[in-house]
Amino acid sequence: MRRSPALFAWALCGTLDIAYAMVWSVLAGGSVGGMLRGVATGPFGDGAGDWGFGGAIAGLATHYAIMGAMVAAWFFALRRWSALTAWPWWLTGTLYGLLLYIVMNGVVLPLRFGTPFPPTDLVRGAIALFPHIFFVGWPLALLTRKDTR
Repeated sequence: MRRSPALFAWALCGTLDIAYAMVWSVLAGGSVGGMLRGVATGPFGDGAGDWGFGGAIAGLATHYAIMGAMVAAWFFALRRWSALTAWPWWLTGTLYGLLLYIVMNGVVLPLRFGTPFPPTDLVRGAIALFPHIFFVGWPLALLTRKDTR
């Protein structure tokens, strides 16, 4: 059976990114369920934070839907600009991760939650930037690079 590169990338990047969010939620004194319900409040409104287990499932589904869009955009870009796979993977992965960070933290979150951009707390900004590059941008670039051997 042939594995779909896009589906594999979606599962890998989505899992790496949500695992990172789970760890940081616990380290910050929160809970995984609370973090996931917080994600659900994005598309479903503030009431989703009170949905219990269902809210956590809705948040997880929301996360993977967003990740699906991020991965699909990468594969779309590769079809338009195949030269991206000839550049060093770490460069394209870093640039794509930075672009995702700007879209999410500079457009999506301010529109929905009114969060400031650029962030006033640079450490929190770096914590948010890290997974976009290392758990989304880099894996996508590595999975789709041209073999130069």
